[in-house]
Amino acid sequence: MAAISDDPAAWATAFFDRLTRPDELFDLFDALPGIYLYVKDVESRFVRANQVVCDVVGAKSPAALVGKTDFDFFPPAIAAQYVAEDRRVIAADKPLANQVWLVPGNDGLPRLYLCNKIPLHNKSGGVAGIAGVKRPFEHSAGKVEGYSRLLNVVAFVTERYRENIEVGDLAERAGLSVSQLQREFSRHFGITPTNYVREVRIGMARYLLETSDKSVSQIALDCGFYDQSHFNHHFKTLTGLTPLKYRQRFRTA
Repeated sequence: MAAISDDPAAWATAFFDRLTRPDELFDLFDALPGIYLYVKDVESRFVRANQVVCDVVGAKSPAALVGKTDFDFFPPAIAAQYVAEDRRVIAADKPLANQVWLVPGNDGLPRLYLCNKIPLHNKSGGVAGIAGVKRPFEHSAGKVEGYSRLLNVVAFVTERYRENIEVGDLAERAGLSVSQLQREFSRHFGITPTNYVREVRIGMARYLLETSDKSVSQIALDCGFYDQSHFNHHFKTLTGLTPLKYRQRFRTA
């Protein structure tokens, strides 16, 4: 057995240098349900991702992601947010910890995730890319004081997004006043309760546009919008596309 030198870091580096395929380590992440792992270069092109990421974006395998960007899988306005965050990490050369994102599940419903990203460095010390991981919010913060009541609000919106939801309903669910809910929700999740409801509805609408034959007007009603005009306005604001153009581009069936 090789002895550990006086420089454990050098010993560990030498260990990884001896591996034929260091990227085999990423295969382990396929065994972690709901955990997203990906590596990108400085142009935000995927170098590697686990199967969870593939399932979300509709790629057949990690190999099918290589060389592509978020713009190949998401509406422009959403992809631009992901890429802009990548570039902030690269430019600052500093990790990003616990950024909250709404990420769609296989059923189309967006759920809260915590995202961490780190810069990856080449042998010259420059930034060669980033690695990121997303994990379900409730797995990370369920025991933190104040989060459980906010997660009750999140669960309520997930179950009732089709219905007319007022901020007062959400505040009552959390046992808070409206102003307290607005303040706590924005502080912890970086989004107002009203905007959260809207983004969940739009996320579900995206899923239905991709996977169903329902008319746009029916999808608007099914997702809690009181008319198609109202739906069209919010959909384009969040995705950069009208519902019809979105369906034409991202329809999967």
